[in-house]
Amino acid sequence: MELPEGYRAEIIEGALEVSPTGRYSHSQIIFLLREALRDHLRRGDLAVRSGTNVIHEGSAWVPDLFVVARDPERYVTDDGLGLVAAGVRAVFEVTSPGKRSLERDRVKKRREYARAGIPVYVLIDDYDGQGAVTLLTGPRPDTADWEDVHRVPYGTEVTVPEGPAKGFVIGEAITGPKRG
Repeated sequence: MELPEGYRAEIIEGALEVSPTGRYSHSQIIFLLREALRDHLRRGDLAVRSGTNVIHEGSAWVPDLFVVARDPERYVTDDGLGLVAAGVRAVFEVTSPGKRSLERDRVKKRREYARAGIPVYVLIDDYDGQGAVTLLTGPRPDTADWEDVHRVPYGTEVTVPEGPAKGFVIGEAITGPKRG
């Protein structure tokens, strides 16, 4: 599929979703998050990636960032279109403005990542009040939900409690201070 410059396509909950790439604040948070995650994972067998399709049961997503094996060849799909979700250990999304974009990250991808059994989903939401970070762990694939949901406003640190990013802290250095 040919897309206009600056747009990307994903298959989410069986529907094709086309969306524009993010604004500067979106890319800045992703940049800072990637740098900090790379440092956190530096000595292990896992790495932070982006720009790759993650595929699960007919759905294909392009997370802002995700954690997977440093050498993910064993997770490449048979057709080479991306990586299977079973190899993804954590996903990080930064919201973009607009009702459809916000629903995609807050609702649809939240369900999709739980269905796929991805252990950790972190949503950095510039458009939730003064900004908020939501940390979701304990996916329940059968109900497309999460056991633990922890939400904090920008300006408050949140620490990933488990998985390969265990101990990774998301705070003002990544999100900036509480807004408003």
